Amino acid sequence: MSLAATAPADTHVVVALSGGVDSSVTALELVRAGYRVSALFMKNWNEPADDGRCRWEDDVADALEVCEKLDIPLNTVDLSQAYWDGVFADFLREYARGRTPNPDVLCNREVKFKAFLDAAEAIGGRVVATGHYARIHDGASGRELLKGLDANKDQSYFLHLLSQPQLARAWFPVGELPKPEVRARAQAAGLPTHDKKDSTGICFIGEQPFRAFLSRFLPAQRGLIKTLDGRTVGEHPGVIYYTLGQREGLGIGGVRGAVEGPWFVVRKDVADNVLYVAQGHEHPALLSQTLVADQVHWIAGAPLTGPLRCAAKTRYRQPDQACTVEPLGEAQVAVAFDRPQRAVTPGQSVVFYKGEVCLGGGIIDRTA
Repeated sequence: MSLAATAPADTHVVVALSGGVDSSVTALELVRAGYRVSALFMKNWNEPADDGRCRWEDDVADALEVCEKLDIPLNTVDLSQAYWDGVFADFLREYARGRTPNPDVLCNREVKFKAFLDAAEAIGGRVVATGHYARIHDGASGRELLKGLDANKDQSYFLHLLSQPQLARAWFPVGELPKPEVRARAQAAGLPTHDKKDSTGICFIGEQPFRAFLSRFLPAQRGLIKTLDGRTVGEHPGVIYYTLGQREGLGIGGVRGAVEGPWFVVRKDVADNVLYVAQGHEHPALLSQTLVADQVHWIAGAPLTGPLRCAAKTRYRQPDQACTVEPLGEAQVAVAFDRPQRAVTPGQSVVFYKGEVCLGGGIIDRTA
């Protein structure tokens, strides 16, 4: 969406300033374009890390430096309850079921473009701008969500649950830029975040030792690691800590009768607390030609009424995969891929595309 679509001086844009370089350049571009800009920092997680520090304290300090440099006001809002209720509680429920959820997807719908929108409106904001690498286009059937121009940073996958009203109030200025240009503009403007490392780990929680973190909220039981033919080859600290296709952290040594080579998680039996493994990156147990997805959301608003030829991703940064999507119900679809897909994981999102346009997506329930 062009920043020139609305008269700048008459438009109050609230930037979701995270303390990172992407949101910093978002604010920079809006200030340069003449918009009335203010920044709003979301505090969404209050639990300290293992070292006793709260990550948000460092981030808000960086955000304040950026605001001082750009001469814009900084407000803060505590959305930790909204994050817990709308994102983290679901995250825990899914892991307890043995699935692998993607909290970033729910966070965008429930926090960044719902609770945060309300907070921005409370301080007079008309539009919310974030540092997402995506674009918005006015199409024939409403707002369209497009991939970011930088294919390596495109984040449309995480935004596929946004509705038409949410897209109507969202801007993504850095979606028009490659990441190296974003850093270059930040450095040229003297922004202190120009060389700050990109955030990783769980949305708003950050990079933490995953098993130790999850064990604070979900108790796990040790159990057996077995091959598909039932041989016991090791023990695990809890099936919930693993995901399909995972190689690291299995601790399987030499197995009598097996060739030398890595082992991969191919199935999780939560009821019996058994983790199943096999050798071979492309083992048949890791390949799926079809899947069923629930809670399907279409960005244009109308549900699917017949077969759709398109492309899909079953994980972030996966190349587009040709497929046919067929409705099974109002919010459920079957997806048949032209080629088998590796490690299709229940709880993750399958997201649909037509070229550059993100059509929507749903939660993978099972492979078929």
